[in-house]
Amino acid sequence: MRTKLLLGDEAVAQAAIDAGIGGAFSYPGTPATEIFEYVEQEARAAGVSALWSANEKVAYEEALGMSYAGRRALVSMKHVGLNVAADPFINSALTGVNAGVVVVVADDPGMHSSQNEQDSRYYGEFAQLPVFEPATQQEAYDYTARAFEYSEEIGLPVMVRMVTRLSHSRANVKLAAEPKPVAPKGRPTANNWTLVPAIARQRYAALVATQPRLLQDAQRSAQNQLVLAGRRGVIACGIAHNYVLEANEGPGELSILKIGHYPIPISLVRELVAHCDDVLVAEDGYPLLERRLLGVLGVPGKRVRGRLSGDLPSSGELTPDLLAQALGRPTRASLPEDDLAARPPQLCRGCPHIDSFKAIVDATAGGEQPYLFSDIGCYTLGVMPPYRAVHSCVDMGSSISMAHGAARAGAHPVVCTIGDSTFAHSGMTPLIGAAQVDADMTVVILDNSTTAMTGAQSSMATGERLLSIVRGLGVKPEHLHVIDPHPTKHAENVEVIRRAVAHRGLDVIVADRECIHLKVKTKAEILAGQHS
Repeated sequence: MRTKLLLGDEAVAQAAIDAGIGGAFSYPGTPATEIFEYVEQEARAAGVSALWSANEKVAYEEALGMSYAGRRALVSMKHVGLNVAADPFINSALTGVNAGVVVVVADDPGMHSSQNEQDSRYYGEFAQLPVFEPATQQEAYDYTARAFEYSEEIGLPVMVRMVTRLSHSRANVKLAAEPKPVAPKGRPTANNWTLVPAIARQRYAALVATQPRLLQDAQRSAQNQLVLAGRRGVIACGIAHNYVLEANEGPGELSILKIGHYPIPISLVRELVAHCDDVLVAEDGYPLLERRLLGVLGVPGKRVRGRLSGDLPSSGELTPDLLAQALGRPTRASLPEDDLAARPPQLCRGCPHIDSFKAIVDATAGGEQPYLFSDIGCYTLGVMPPYRAVHSCVDMGSSISMAHGAARAGAHPVVCTIGDSTFAHSGMTPLIGAAQVDADMTVVILDNSTTAMTGAQSSMATGERLLSIVRGLGVKPEHLHVIDPHPTKHAENVEVIRRAVAHRGLDVIVADRECIHLKVKTKAEILAGQHS
């Protein structure tokens, strides 16, 4: 048996490779990025197609297409990426799958690098699809492998839910024996995949009819384990099971229900609650199971505790210490927060966004207070001093849409900033609308030639290709400008931005200078070539 030291994300990727996937699909997003990167690294040897997708919706649809053509497919994203992919995800519960489809969603409780801490289990419940929630790196590997098999057994996509701590921590993982090739599936029944109303109604009825089987499978699943002991009980979901075991060292006085396979295994929950007087529900995310257990009136004669009761915080990341406190166990000694130096994030030294923001701030100074919309990327740090050049960051691509909305409300001056990769992800569509009506706004595309925030992955729209796309979306050539965001060009850049803002119509400015880390990488490659 092979053993590897793997991140939780890497364990998922290795399992997918061993399961015989034909391809992996993703858009970079922390804490899920390393899943695709690992597959990409191993792709040639594994015979797997691995190309970054334009966004998460596209990634999911590409995975569905591969499934339709008979090959297993892995699609991975962070939790807010599932918002983007929600349309195909929910509809794929009706089409079903041909070859297995596993969607791995990495949630970010505590918002380490995200706009919110939404819980993707709700999406699984909403779509009426099964969800696997591993607690360890070994389970990340095992559950993903099983998810492909189960997807084909039930003819539906299966979600694997990860969280930040599991995605980004390492452990030894025992791998299966050398995997056997997986034969492609034949063509599916085309009508099942054509969701016109008459067929969609049939497919939805079939999905609803499958729910009892999915519930029975969860209740019999080895991924859900019940151990009855004392009258105090814990329902531990996913990684929370690790924290419970850590806090419960010593005699096994707690009754524990470990849940790693949804729908919620109702019979196991009933058995635990019937045995216990006090039940703590531990979930690294929203109180999904706690809400279901309490219902409207609670459980008569039983004490149910968790995030809703205040025994665990109502928001934020679950930790071993929080679990220990809720269980009345001692917590580990830790450094007082006052002894830790504050290190707010900041743009890298030499980052081209620094000079772009300085030029925007100077160009919009001295007149009406500007409306400065921005987007998801490194450049969101323009919200920090000394720039204060970001007044919004909501979701991918929203900067252009929000700027257009503000312009239609009569606001002026309106300037928005968006990165080249985010523009390709979801910025092109709102620019079409703004160009059609010649909206009174200025769009600044910060083209640093990469998807820098998540590790410098490739960008689909950069350089001359980006300019061609912008022209093709309807932006007038005379109002498309290119600047070099460099200190020596500051005065010149300020003047270009000032003229664009003064024009009562749409201007697009492309700030074209590659990320400083690409320059360092290129220099290192040159030096390595000289030494070789």
